This record gives sequence, structure tokens and C-alpha cells, in this order.
Amino acid sequence: MASVPSAHDDPAGLLRALYDAAVARALPAQITAGHLPPPPPGRTVVIGAGKAGGAMAAAVDAAWPADAPLSGLVVTRYDHVPPGYRARPGRIEVVEAAHPVPDEAGRAAAARIHAMVEGLGPDDLVLCLISGGGSALLSMPAPGLSLQDKQAVNQALLLSGAAIDEMNCVRKHLSAIKGGRLAVRCAPARVHTLLISDVPGDAPEVIASGPTVPDPSTCADALAILARYGIEVPPAARAALESGALETPKPGDPRFDGHVVTMLATPQQSLEAAAAVARAAGLEAHILSDAIEGESHVVGGVHAALARAVAQRGQPFARPCVILSGGETTVTVRPRREGQPRGRGGRATEFLMGCAIALQGQAGVWVLAADTDGIDGVETNAGAIVTPDTLARGLALGRKASEHLLRNDGFGYFEALGDLVVPGPTFTNVNDFRALLVL
Repeated sequence: MASVPSAHDDPAGLLRALYDAAVARALPAQITAGHLPPPPPGRTVVIGAGKAGGAMAAAVDAAWPADAPLSGLVVTRYDHVPPGYRARPGRIEVVEAAHPVPDEAGRAAAARIHAMVEGLGPDDLVLCLISGGGSALLSMPAPGLSLQDKQAVNQALLLSGAAIDEMNCVRKHLSAIKGGRLAVRCAPARVHTLLISDVPGDAPEVIASGPTVPDPSTCADALAILARYGIEVPPAARAALESGALETPKPGDPRFDGHVVTMLATPQQSLEAAAAVARAAGLEAHILSDAIEGESHVVGGVHAALARAVAQRGQPFARPCVILSGGETTVTVRPRREGQPRGRGGRATEFLMGCAIALQGQAGVWVLAADTDGIDGVETNAGAIVTPDTLARGLALGRKASEHLLRNDGFGYFEALGDLVVPGPTFTNVNDFRALLVL
């Protein structure tokens, strides 16, 4: 293991080392080769979608026998193709599209993938590479919806504060390719799905809306979620949901017989990798959970309360220690007042705003929160760092953390302080990473 920064001499450096270890555990180049099946008698077609899609395609291409047929198409987010594969493309084509709101490039890629798996035989193999972000990147609207309709529904879901499983339930039922429909399209070829999980619970049917696995959710579930958040869909789509015409294939469907699902990386594994680095630095490490959900700034306040208890009373953990958590929180975007600047930020900086306000400058506590894909929402940062003097430095610059939080502007706040974490795209995605160092 590489040298780890000292917690006392470089607390921010230590936190960054923990984040880097979490990301490294989920890099496709390190974890893919040992999970590949042998080449089939017929063709091997690689398809897939997600923020890790380019890196997964590169890993499969590197590990697959040079004399075995291999072809396919994978779609990833813009600027998420590893530089080496972009410079020297392999046998699997990788294209880019928009995330989190789908665009025409994603729709065209989905249509090509849909056509590519038609007509395969029982001797053929489909390798499906799925990671977080695939829902937006693999966009093929169901009958009765246009791409513009899907964009509007997706945007409304993102602004609503809906949990990821709720969003993906709706997405599945408004798609012609998700919720197991893509696997059905591959029949009678065998399908082997390789997954990198970005969702609480690691449910394959939730990751990227489960294009190759059976879906236990129903049209009625999707309608209930739309009603809960007051989201409208076109009349034709609503009628199709109400009639059950957009129902997805369910568990037990024989068309999934013989299919294999392999989990390559999970949030828990990345948290354990970070914990190992903390222990190497002489600190106790405590993993709260890999599946924490809820409103980001509220979750930040709860984490702050725990850190303050440790710092002030040594409960429930003795200090010095590191407290780790993962999962996928949500941000409800508040209405913007007239004349108010547009807020910028994602789940990580929103969490940190709530955390910093609740910590109130607590001595001995440093916090890093960052998205493991390297991008917090749609900004250029992965997250940021809170220090004991964050609020004081903000006030010295004429910035109140509470005002930035009210307009969902965590990016603007931490950018002014120079405390953003900006690794660039990491080419993987195991979702939120949070580390609290209490000295």
C-alpha cells in the first residue's frame, strides 16, 4: 500500500486518500478479467450503458482472447471514455451521450443496441456491461412517448427528490428497452450481465433500470410514484400505464433462464477499501452503511451530530477515528426567487452544506463527500471538503452557508473557499462516498 498522509499533519490529504482507495476498488481494469465467461461456439456481442461503460468495454477488450470473435456497442457519458481507449479503440465501439437528462445521442445508441441483438442464436453470447447512469444513457422511449417527453419526465424526477429506485421504476415502465426488455430481445442467445452497483441494496433490477434482468415493479407502482411527486406524462403513456400495456417482464419468466448476473463492484466493497487505508494510518474505521438515503442536507446534519458526539464525548466511537458511509441521497431543488443567482451543486456539496452548518466549526472534525464517478451532479467537481474553519472562512468572504443552502449552491460556496475536490471523471461509479475524520 502506498504511503498514507498523516491524519494530524494532513487531514485533508488523508481524506482524499480514502476517496482514492474507494474509487480504485471499483475500477473495471482491476476487477473484470476474472469474471468473464469462456468464448461461446458462436458470436460474442458486447452491449451496455453507464458511466463506467467505456472503462468496462476497454477491460473486456483487453481480457478477451485475441482470436475469439468480439464486437459490440457501449454508451457512456460525455468525456467518460478512458484516454487510452479513446486513442486506440478496441473491438467494442464506445459512444457518448448525455447524463442525467437523455439526449438524441443516447436515443440513437439505444436504437442501435436494440437492433444489434436481434437475430442471435443459441450458440451466441451477449455480454451486457451495466453501471450507474445507464438509465439516462440508454434512452428508447416506449410507444406513446417522444424523446422530449422522456427528457421532461426525467428532469421532473431529478428535481422532485424521488429516490433512485422510484425514479428507475418510472423509467423502466416508460422505456422500450429497460426493465428486462433488452434481455428478452436477445433471445435465444445467452446473456451474461456484468454490473457495477451504484444503488442502495445493489439490486440488479434497479441499477441502470435493469435492462437485462426481470423487473418485480409494476405499472401501478410507476403510476403511484408519478402521483406522489405530481409528475405529468403524456395522455397516451398514462393510458398505457393504466391498462398495463407497458408492463415489464417479471421474475420467473422463462426467457431469462440460463442468464447470468455478476456483480463486479459495490459501494460496500469500496467503503471497506477506504477503511483499510484508514487503519493503515493508525485510525479506527467505522462503516455506518453503504445504503444511506434521504435529503442530502438533512443526512449531512445527522452525520455532523454523530461526529460532534464523538469529538465531545467519545461516543459512540472513541477518537481518533474515521466514519464512512455511502448510498444515494437526494436533492430537492428549491424554487428560485426573482433576481436570485442560479444555484450550482449536487448531492455531495448539498450534504456538506448541511454538515458544515450543523458542525458549527467543531474542532477536530474534517469531512469529505464526493461522488465516486468524479462528477457531483452536472458540475466539474466530485465533491468538497469541510474543515473546522469552513464557516469562518466563508463569512470572511461575505458568504453565509445557510444562504447558499437555500438556493442549492454548494458548488459556489466551496469553490469560493478553494475546497472543491476535482479528480475529473474516474470511469467508474459506486455512488456517494462520505468520510468524517474526528481527531
